[in-house]
Amino acid sequence: MTTGDERIVPDETTVPLLSCVSADETLAFWQALGFEVTWNQRKPYLYLAFRWSGFELHYGAASAGLDPTLENTGGCLVQVGAVAPYHAAFVAAMRKTYGKVLGKGLPRITRYRPGASRFSIVDPSGNSIVFVRRDEPEELEYGGSKRLAGLAKVIDNAQILREFKTDDRAAFRALNSGLRRHGETASDLDRALALAALIELSIALEEPDRVPGWGARLREIPLTGPEREQVQRAVADPAVLAGWLPDDTLPHGRT
Repeated sequence: MTTGDERIVPDETTVPLLSCVSADETLAFWQALGFEVTWNQRKPYLYLAFRWSGFELHYGAASAGLDPTLENTGGCLVQVGAVAPYHAAFVAAMRKTYGKVLGKGLPRITRYRPGASRFSIVDPSGNSIVFVRRDEPEELEYGGSKRLAGLAKVIDNAQILREFKTDDRAAFRALNSGLRRHGETASDLDRALALAALIELSIALEEPDRVPGWGARLREIPLTGPEREQVQRAVADPAVLAGWLPDDTLPHGRT
């Protein structure tokens, strides 16, 4: 394509321009995650710019009346080759600055499990910055499989609530109810997966007093070595299961 004597070269770069409700909170958050501030302008209009690795985020003033808690402000995709290193870097930065991983409210980072192809950071203004693997499969398993039944189906449906609707309370209720209804007929692995999820959710919901009860039940379930590893992979931080998983006494199957 040409315009006059000039030719359009396909070397464009797009930079997201996000809405900012609070300049100070936005600056503090991204700096805490290790971003470089490349522009900090307050007058005659707000303009902030940040750089980390090979991408940039820019901010302008939000529209009057924007409510960040609705989390419909906007956002962008950051396509990367591998997702896990990014999540690990941001989690480490959060722990260093805040003493914990910000997993609730605004701002926060969503959980990441081994093999996942994306995660999100939600900034103080309610924007979602989604880090997604460049070769993410076209067909993803989002939960809700019609091929499952009983507790396995409950666990699968809870995945939607936890990972995509970010409703930890609803996921907790679904798993708690499902375990009561289907626990006796469920496999040992499914019961262990449900209990591990309930432990993780109890901590996320800041109800740690529930953990010992779930943990004691988990410890009683006999699991093979591969099953034990599967349960550990089902939670974002396997450390939450420390002391609750049974010893690996059945490495090749039950007798």
